[in-house]
Amino acid sequence: MARDYKRERQLQSTPSELKKNAARKAARRKLEKQGKVRKGDGKDVDHKDGNPKNNKTSNLRVTTKRANRSFPRNSKAGKK
Repeated sequence: MARDYKRERQLQSTPSELKKNAARKAARRKLEKQGKVRKGDGKDVDHKDGNPKNNKTSNLRVTTKRANRSFPRNSKAGKK
């Protein structure tokens, strides 16, 4: 089955997805100000509870891209 790029773009442009994306970027900027990450360092800012809108310092941690992107994101998988 071929990917429907037009449909994917439509889903990414919904108001709720745009807010989630803005919150993820805000989390990264927050840790950049604290000096925990730098631009181009190959690290991800991980939300421990999986909620990108929860940008409390206690909910954020710095991980490698591989560690942060290596688990399935579905209702059964959960986060560790």
